[in-house]
Amino acid sequence: MTNTNRKYDMTENSEQHKNDLACGVRVVETEIVGLQSLAKSLDDNFPAAVSAIHDMKQERRGRLIIAGIGKSGHIAKKIVATLASTGTPSHFVHPGEASHGDLGMVMKEDVVLMISNSGENPELSDLMTYTRRYGITLIGMTGNAESSLAKHSDILLLMPKEPEACPNGLAPTTSTTVTLALGDALSIALLERMNLTPEQFGVFHPGGKLGKRLMHVSEIMRAKEELPLIPSSANMGEAIIQLTEKNLGCVLISDDGTTLKGIITDGDLKRHMSGDLVEKSVEDIMTVSPITITEDELAVSAVKIMSQTPGQYLTSLIVLDGKGNLSGLIRLQDCLQIGIA
Repeated sequence: MTNTNRKYDMTENSEQHKNDLACGVRVVETEIVGLQSLAKSLDDNFPAAVSAIHDMKQERRGRLIIAGIGKSGHIAKKIVATLASTGTPSHFVHPGEASHGDLGMVMKEDVVLMISNSGENPELSDLMTYTRRYGITLIGMTGNAESSLAKHSDILLLMPKEPEACPNGLAPTTSTTVTLALGDALSIALLERMNLTPEQFGVFHPGGKLGKRLMHVSEIMRAKEELPLIPSSANMGEAIIQLTEKNLGCVLISDDGTTLKGIITDGDLKRHMSGDLVEKSVEDIMTVSPITITEDELAVSAVKIMSQTPGQYLTSLIVLDGKGNLSGLIRLQDCLQIGIA
């Protein structure tokens, strides 16, 4: 039986090892040059493309259709995913399939973004002709200013001609990286144009780590009904009983169940431990004006406050509603358990 558990010496000093490392550095540096050229080459056509897509979306009169073939097709699908996640619904149409019936998916009110580094892929011709016939706005993304795609586009996003990282100049590398970056630039420009807030962004990412980080305090907090509440007239004996029964690490002081007067934590007990502690008034021990957070803020903000407040070790925050009334309690432990960090 062949042993597949091979070990590799990461400090190997062979000539091949050096060549591989040099190749990796060269590829990254080559593609960085391409990205720098892209940044310098952006002109008035870029905001024109953003406006065309934004205006179509604002008027609710169409969709953004993105098409590409080969490697450009793979990049197009990624751009579709990025646009969708940042609030611009878009759809990928395969140019080859468009010629066999999928042209029916493209409406007169749509905007078509066509991607081709050469701008001369024969598979693009039917979709390109279709946009010209029905007056559909065509945004061309290509590296060839003399191509058919460039000449027929209403808005041309011309990518710089920089060497591919492939030593033979054949495998799409620099060109695909530049195309991907240009798609990201469009996506973020559209996001900023519509003033997409983190809360709205979270609508498109309800699951996974991102969705959890965009949860509101109100979704995680312990409701007021679950909290240990005692009046300011109580003594520490009553406070200790509440701390033990509720097991939330604190007891809140409120005379009417709405207006917060203070808080007593497990840490306060340790700091004030004495033989007559249970006889003392809660007002002698409680912290007045504790740090709070409102229920409409992001839970990740609560975690940041609890973990980064100078000179304090906070394990919970009191939650207030929009009127400043007691609403609940958010605990660091609860946030960490569901993956908010």
